[in-house]
Amino acid sequence: MVGEAGTDGSLVAISDLHVGYAENRRLVDELRPGSPQDWLLVAGDVGETVAHIERTLGLLAERFAKVVWVPGNHELWTPPTDPVTLRGEERYRHVVDVCRRLGVVTPEDPYEVWRGPGGPARIVPLFLGYDYTFLPDGMDQAQALAEAYRTGIVCTDENLLHPDPHPSREAWCAARLRETAARLDALPDDLPTVLVNHYPLVREPTRILRYPIFAQWCGTTATADWHLRYRATAMVYGHLHVPRSTVYDGVRFEEVSVGYPREWQPRPYPPRLRQILPAPTGPVPEWPATQPPR
Repeated sequence: MVGEAGTDGSLVAISDLHVGYAENRRLVDELRPGSPQDWLLVAGDVGETVAHIERTLGLLAERFAKVVWVPGNHELWTPPTDPVTLRGEERYRHVVDVCRRLGVVTPEDPYEVWRGPGGPARIVPLFLGYDYTFLPDGMDQAQALAEAYRTGIVCTDENLLHPDPHPSREAWCAARLRETAARLDALPDDLPTVLVNHYPLVREPTRILRYPIFAQWCGTTATADWHLRYRATAMVYGHLHVPRSTVYDGVRFEEVSVGYPREWQPRPYPPRLRQILPAPTGPVPEWPATQPPR
């Protein structure tokens, strides 16, 4: 995967690298910036083990002028195969520490400003989580979860993503929403933003999922106006494994995931970096979801 060349660099993005798969590791090994000035946004789901996360982000940090990372649900898993057995908040903070040693920007760090082509814009990495509020019409949370178990469309988070010390994943999400909103509300309004989160900030992108019941693990209705409230020129996300570019309320939403090999290999061209700034021209191909992410 090679980025398009630019004389002053570009702000580019990718997500859902899932380097536990050998095919995806090969894609990452081939990933190169188009310019030494390129910044890379990584919208989560690099891998499941701390070793995979550290290796991948370290490799990218050596190649790109700056790397900005946000956690996906997979980075927060505590899989039995990982010698790092930390759970929940402790696991997240441990990965943040790894990123800082590598020089990778995280949601816990000062927001950087992209001053290259298409800028200036404030880059805002977010860690917000989900709270089971993307629900099918007529269902409450308990009914939607029961239906997911009945049909077998259940996110692996239910077994591997522990919210410790919070009482639930939705409580962790609520805490992150409060902390993040307070920080964003204090920002000056002098620059547009590029918001980066693993999950889309609005419900609409999830409506194309083949299994709509999976949407409950895909975000929170609490962020439905954040792209307007926080002056976004673009919103970057992954998780759905349906790479595409859409517009909501005049704001570009860029789903930039690679996904699993069985998803990207049948597509007409291999996964590639998505240019965020300067704003690209022309349509971005999209494909139907073959199955829900995990």
